[in-house]
Amino acid sequence: MSGHNKWSKIKRAKGAADAKRSKQWSNILKQVTIAVREGGADPDSNPRLRLLIQNARGCNMPKDTLQRSINKANDKDAAQMLELTFECHVNHGIALFIEALSDNNNRTVANVKSIMNKNGGTLETNGSLAFLFTRKGVFVIPRKPEMDIEELEMELIDGGLEEMEADDEYLTLYTAYEDFGNMVKMLEQKGIECESAELQRIPNTLRQVDADTIRKVMKIINILEEDEDVTNVYHDMEIPDDFEEE
Repeated sequence: MSGHNKWSKIKRAKGAADAKRSKQWSNILKQVTIAVREGGADPDSNPRLRLLIQNARGCNMPKDTLQRSINKANDKDAAQMLELTFECHVNHGIALFIEALSDNNNRTVANVKSIMNKNGGTLETNGSLAFLFTRKGVFVIPRKPEMDIEELEMELIDGGLEEMEADDEYLTLYTAYEDFGNMVKMLEQKGIECESAELQRIPNTLRQVDADTIRKVMKIINILEEDEDVTNVYHDMEIPDDFEEE
C-alpha cells in the first residue's frame, strides 16, 4: 500500500515491484498460519483470516497459493509461527520498530542483532520505544467513479473513521487500534473491498535529520527488510518530499 497515503514515507517500500510482491506474499502467508491456528480454517467464522484473504487478493496472490497455505496451517504438525517485535536506535537516535513472523525465534533474534551490530545500531529492551508510535488501522480502498466521497466519509465515522485521504485512485482510511475490527465489519457490510487493511505503527512525532542520516537509516531499513522473517520496519524520521524520489 506504500505510495497511497502520507505514511508511505514511514513504512518503507521495496524498490522493485516483483521483490515487493514476493515480500507481501510471504508476509501474508505467514500471517495466515497464525490466523488459522488461532481461529480455524473457515474464513466465514475467522475474521482475521477473512481479512488476510482480502489482502491476498489486493496483491494478486494466486488462489491456489493461498489455499495451500491455509491447508498447511490447518495441519497440527505444521511449524509454529511466532510474532516478534524489536525496538532499536540507529543513527542520530532515530527509533526503529521492527515486526517479524518466524518459526525460529533464535534465528530471527540473532539476525536482527547482527544487523544492528554491523551498522552501529542498538537493540533496546522491548517496550522502551513503543510509546513513540501509535498503532492505527490503515485501509486502502480503490476509488470508484460512483463513490460519493463526502457521504461515505460521514457513514464510516460510525465504524471508527478518524481521517480519510483521497486521491485520484485510492481512498485511505485511518482508525484507532481498537476500532480496526469495527471498520472491517462496516466495510464488509457495505460490500467495499480493500486493496489492503492492516495495523501500522505511526510515529507520534517526526524527527528532522540531515540527508546523510536519512540515507544511512534507509540503508539499515533495506537490510532489515531483506531478512525473510522481518515483515515491517517503522521509523520516526521526517523525510522531505523532494527526497522521496532519491
